[in-house]
Amino acid sequence: MRLTTAQALVRWLTVQRSSTLDGREVPLFPAVWGIFGHGNVLGLGTALAEVREELPVWRGHTEQGMALAAAGYAKATHRRQVGVVTSSIGPGALNMVTGAGVAHANRLPVLLLPGDTFTSRAPDPVLQQVEHFGDPTATVNDAFRAVSRYFDRVTRPEQLVATLPQVARVLTDPADCGPVTLALPQDVQAEVFDFPDSLFAPVTHHVPRPRPDTRELDAAAAALRSARRPLLVLGGGVRYSGAGERALEFARRHGIPVTETTAGRTLVPHDDPLHAGPLGVTGSSSANVLAGAADVVLAVGTRLQDFTTASWTVFGADVRLVTLNAARFDAVKHGALAVTGDALEGLAELDQRLSGWTTDPVWTSRAAAERARWDAHVDTLRAPSEVATYAQVVGVVNDASEPGDYVMTASGGLPGELIGGWRGTGQASMDVEYGFSCMGYEVAGAWGAAMAHTGGLVTTLLGDGSYLMLNSELYSAAFAGHPFVAVVCDNDGYAVIARLQEGQGGEAFNNLYPDCRTVHDSPPRVDFARHAESLGCVVFTADDVDGLRDAYAKAREAAVERRRPAVVVIRTHPASWTEAGAWWEVGVPEYLSGRAEYDEAKSGQLRHTASVE
Repeated sequence: MRLTTAQALVRWLTVQRSSTLDGREVPLFPAVWGIFGHGNVLGLGTALAEVREELPVWRGHTEQGMALAAAGYAKATHRRQVGVVTSSIGPGALNMVTGAGVAHANRLPVLLLPGDTFTSRAPDPVLQQVEHFGDPTATVNDAFRAVSRYFDRVTRPEQLVATLPQVARVLTDPADCGPVTLALPQDVQAEVFDFPDSLFAPVTHHVPRPRPDTRELDAAAAALRSARRPLLVLGGGVRYSGAGERALEFARRHGIPVTETTAGRTLVPHDDPLHAGPLGVTGSSSANVLAGAADVVLAVGTRLQDFTTASWTVFGADVRLVTLNAARFDAVKHGALAVTGDALEGLAELDQRLSGWTTDPVWTSRAAAERARWDAHVDTLRAPSEVATYAQVVGVVNDASEPGDYVMTASGGLPGELIGGWRGTGQASMDVEYGFSCMGYEVAGAWGAAMAHTGGLVTTLLGDGSYLMLNSELYSAAFAGHPFVAVVCDNDGYAVIARLQEGQGGEAFNNLYPDCRTVHDSPPRVDFARHAESLGCVVFTADDVDGLRDAYAKAREAAVERRRPAVVVIRTHPASWTEAGAWWEVGVPEYLSGRAEYDEAKSGQLRHTASVE
């Protein structure tokens, strides 16, 4: 089949299919986000125009925003579908690097197709080309290497035959999943080749479920049988495996309290008696108390990031760590007894080996008791006050949400409030991008999530800082007709960083607006309501918690009815936070007052657990 390189790539995209967790067959690549310029407009752009009905192309307004939208789409489909993002060369390509970092840190599949400079070098240096004096083969797209699971620069058309199977492998592999970058020189995009018909045969990708090694399972079962106070930690891998119900059945059969990581949040119904709450710095004191008392921790589908482990201070010094993970890279961390395999199948096989074994009911009952105390604490934080707090905002959205809805955030203080305070129904209905904690994901990721999550309404929560960082995709979503609700909390700047700064003994500096340099006695303020309205959004404002309830209810209706984002703006308190009673390690100079706490916490930090034989 005689095609250009770009035509062949696009045709391949259209015949790739994916099997969802519930067995439906859907396109593996359901959407493309693109901003065209020299480097992709004639090659790839023309090829995409030829299949516009089969493969929808959506116009974004920042390349970073489009890449974040693709990441949000992947998360909302539990990694079963992959967004494609294309850009021109130079700044357009580099704008996507941050989005690639988000996808890489969160193990999300995204296909990035940046344009590249001419392989012929005949017109060099071309517009937007960065020349490297000692390496003419280097281009700005080499910056993607650090944030890609798979990187290739296609310099000959026939290279697609070899590289495209690897692209599909990485995007659908539970262990290696992450962003793929194919750098496409603009002259190569237009070159023709007689591609084999077999390259375009329809393929349905079923995510593999590798079974664990039997010796690893036997050792894990022995470790759990020896436990008097076991704890089950569920991460994002449980979500992507579709193993949430099986994990809960496993816990119930053996009486093991359950906690969730950031990526595993909402896997467990909030009111389940085994639910101890979310774990870590942005989690709950209930889960952290149990983690400190546990003697064996079974961590399933989690990379045990520092916010989950409270920089490795949340567990007791003598804890025995058992991990079940599709990626051996994650499973072996901190000398754990590593079980490598799929969460769904691994838990089933581990369950068989634990037949007849249950935990002491006294320990089991601690989950509900500790969580009840945490719930009572959150209830007090949700009580109305003169100036609305993040906890109250989360409470209002939580109360008004329906079971099929989807809530998300990414940066600042809202992740702690959403992770710690949300009361879910056990449907994996939350996306907190706290792997890269990228400001602006709250808007762009919500656009992608709204495209993918059609069974309920998407609500995103963000601060004024994130809004100012990347608001242009509100217009993209409004233009395209993808509804969601964005609740913008205005607290005068980067409040959570000010909290970190001042909480360690630093002076207030360059975070909240009153502490920033300006020549004005009365600096200008952003009118977020008018700004969002100018971007095509439906806008509502609120002065207090009661007003927020009314505004949010109206926003939900308006977003769906008018098929565009609805934005709710409310002023919030800059120094009111939910505390989970956990420590987070940051570098504290010895002359600040926070250094004493730092030294004390470091002395109890779990550096390496002993392997369990």
